[in-house]
Amino acid sequence: MRNKVRTGGEQVSELTAGRLSVYLRCLNTLDAAGVKTVSSRTLAEQFHLNAAQIRKDLAYFGEFGVRGVGYYVRELKRHLRLILGLDRTVRVAIVGAGNLGLALADYPGFRQEGFEIAALFDAEQEKVGRKSRGGVRIVDMSEFRKLVKRDSIDIVVLAVPASASQDVANAAVAAGIRAILNFSPGTLKVPPGVKLKNVDLTVSLESLSFFLARGESGDDEEA
Repeated sequence: MRNKVRTGGEQVSELTAGRLSVYLRCLNTLDAAGVKTVSSRTLAEQFHLNAAQIRKDLAYFGEFGVRGVGYYVRELKRHLRLILGLDRTVRVAIVGAGNLGLALADYPGFRQEGFEIAALFDAEQEKVGRKSRGGVRIVDMSEFRKLVKRDSIDIVVLAVPASASQDVANAAVAAGIRAILNFSPGTLKVPPGVKLKNVDLTVSLESLSFFLARGESGDDEEA
């Protein structure tokens, strides 16, 4: 395999990054099944992907395939983890120790993929000092900035009411956070250089309700 990996240059679209994450999960499945090599065609057929898109996406970052062989599963996994920044532990702080925040803190899939829930914050004093079922301690928001810096937090997750979300986002930015995952409804503003990803569960459910109401086909329109 020719391990020439591109790490800089043009900005990669969010859709491309999302597809790389999908490829990594597919490769994890193949590796767990003992598969050593896979072609783009086989990968596409087995996981309902697009072979040409796979080749195009991977070619942007380097030359990973071997003619007549395809891709070595473990090697490609290693390269994708490097490209996605998962060659190290990514430290995450969750703000909001309600039902959603606690569920996120205890989700085992995060740790399996290299994300460590390093802190859980809340402003309600009756919650401070308690722990999630998985053992993540709830810390007072007054400690947020200090602990974010001390514990080298990479990503902050917002699981707070909409009325508090902008203030928490501002606090995260002030603490030096450059990546925010927001589960709160509404639109947040962040400065250039800070990546904000919104996950609105209500909007997703309403989209599915719209699909049911129209009786449309089950084709997935997501790229």
